[in-house]
Amino acid sequence: MAHEDRYGLPLSTASDAAASAYREGVDLMLAGWTGMAETLERAIAADPDFALPVIARARVHAFYQQGDLARSKAALARELVARRGTERERSHVETLALAIEGRLPEAIASTLKHIESWPRDAMVLSLPLGAFGLFAFSGMAEHDRARHELCERVKQHYGEDWWFLTMSGWAMTENGDVARGRAVTERGFNLRRQNAHAAHAVLHAMFEDGSIEAADRLVDDWIPSYDRAGILHGHIRWHQALGALEHGDAARALSIYADVLQPSVTQAPPLNLITDAASLLWRLSAYGHSVPKALWLEAEAAAQQLFPKASLSFADVHMALFAAATQNHAALAARLAVIEQRLAEGKLPAGRVVPAIIRALSAFADGDFASCAQTLAPVLGEVVRIGGSHAQRELVEDTYIVALIRSNALAEARTVLDRRLHRRPSQRDTQWQLLAAG
Repeated sequence: MAHEDRYGLPLSTASDAAASAYREGVDLMLAGWTGMAETLERAIAADPDFALPVIARARVHAFYQQGDLARSKAALARELVARRGTERERSHVETLALAIEGRLPEAIASTLKHIESWPRDAMVLSLPLGAFGLFAFSGMAEHDRARHELCERVKQHYGEDWWFLTMSGWAMTENGDVARGRAVTERGFNLRRQNAHAAHAVLHAMFEDGSIEAADRLVDDWIPSYDRAGILHGHIRWHQALGALEHGDAARALSIYADVLQPSVTQAPPLNLITDAASLLWRLSAYGHSVPKALWLEAEAAAQQLFPKASLSFADVHMALFAAATQNHAALAARLAVIEQRLAEGKLPAGRVVPAIIRALSAFADGDFASCAQTLAPVLGEVVRIGGSHAQRELVEDTYIVALIRSNALAEARTVLDRRLHRRPSQRDTQWQLLAAG
């Protein structure tokens, strides 16, 4: 009997065990759930010549920045699918391999071409979606809209599929349609509660509509079902820490940091490790709370091991947070020099906003708040190009607001705060508004 994946696409394996384990492994990956690597390894063991679990396993390696393993498995998958694979499977493998190899423009082109022919290939469709997807890290200014439009183009092929509702709802939220995005994401979450991406996407909607207490309850109720080794476990608690900061509860935010985000305890992938640690510690400090210097130094040391050189712009901005906060001027200057060289050569997709943010963060840490604000003002509209989610990128605007207030540019601060408070309620923004009232 011919085997298919959960979306009805044929699988070129005669092994019941390999097909079953592959379907399960893909679902675990799409849900951000634990066990994905082990399940895919079972599929590979059951049929070593079946290419799809090999390329899927390569993608899991890539999540954890295991570059050599990811690339070697991608190369093996190319060999296997060339010998025994359908046209769809060959295109599937090639598209994922391009993404794993960091060849973003080619991967995006291959993804869009593939989806035209096989719109229900969820593994390929997942590549450009999400805050760390191909679109987000492409440098494009409209990646939130691009994700939403892509989901709209293919939604008739998915119906009430739990994964698709999760990702299309989150795309709506990030594109500004928060109420609808939350409702759609919650539908997907209710269809499969063991879905970390859905819990995460609902938290983003709650962040955008100001439902801080509801978000806190959601995490408390749901997180016990999710293993600490889960790919999003730490990040979901990071959202809870942001909620604590909204109420000025620095002690709780630091407790969450110590429990799941500190490099010595976290099980998060490298990119999540550095971005969650740096952004939470920076927010604590920028909001006026005391952060032990030892926490910064420990986190920076771990981050330098993981990202010693300039790479993704999103990572580079967070590495700049560490260097600025610890006054590591040499590391900051070295990274900035590489970034500026790439910009001059036309090889920095996100463009001028990246070095501008880094200079502004350095000025902020040095207490030169006027310079920080002046550097950020012309590029605030381009911050989206570094990728990540709106909640993550808002750190830059928060830094700008604090810099305005501390440099006595109160009228400008009021303008930014009025705009934000019209979008969502915020206890912190209201307090800042009082400070900016003069």
